Amino acid sequence: MPTPIIVQRGLEAYRTTFDAMRAFTDARTADTPDELWIVEHPPVFTLGLGADPSHVLNAHGIPVMQTDRGGEVTYHGPGQAVIYLLMDLRRARPGARLFAREFVYKIEQSVVDTLAAYNLAGERKPGAPGIYIAGEGPWQGAKIAALGLKVKSSGCTYHGVSLNVAMDLAPFTWINPCGYEGLATVDMRTLGSQASLKEIQSALADALMRQLGEPVPV
Repeated sequence: MPTPIIVQRGLEAYRTTFDAMRAFTDARTADTPDELWIVEHPPVFTLGLGADPSHVLNAHGIPVMQTDRGGEVTYHGPGQAVIYLLMDLRRARPGARLFAREFVYKIEQSVVDTLAAYNLAGERKPGAPGIYIAGEGPWQGAKIAALGLKVKSSGCTYHGVSLNVAMDLAPFTWINPCGYEGLATVDMRTLGSQASLKEIQSALADALMRQLGEPVPV
């Protein structure tokens, strides 16, 4: 898979990024390089295609936006590392595209690897995309990273992954995160990490680049 271009978009309204992702994907050709967009959003709740709006319990004035990604409701806000993957999965390996399930695996592994570099243990949960805190302790099972993608019939993707670094976590209690009532959500700072958002953005981007360059797991 050719090396994606990393694009730093800074702090940007979700609507602006969402519109830009769709425009980029609609305009791309077979020769358009893949891109990873690193972005931070002002507070916003986003709904996946199959989301039940009733999972937004009380928005407290935060905008609620419908999107075309998979998944349920989630929250984006300052202090969260968000990376959108604008990829063409047909380029993954000669003669065969990377399947969505394998793509998700690679993204999740990138989060696990990033957390491990800061002595934090993350794990998958069957049937629940994202990464959760492993091991024992008060935050065992809490969600620390969310994942939502749009994979078009062409094999081109957008949306991506968000990792909670140093956030105001209160808005997560105003929704049923990813449709799960009472699901605890945590960030790296609460778990003792002092890493800055910029540092984690870079570490997660590097982990994604490594995973995307490795063979597909079997």
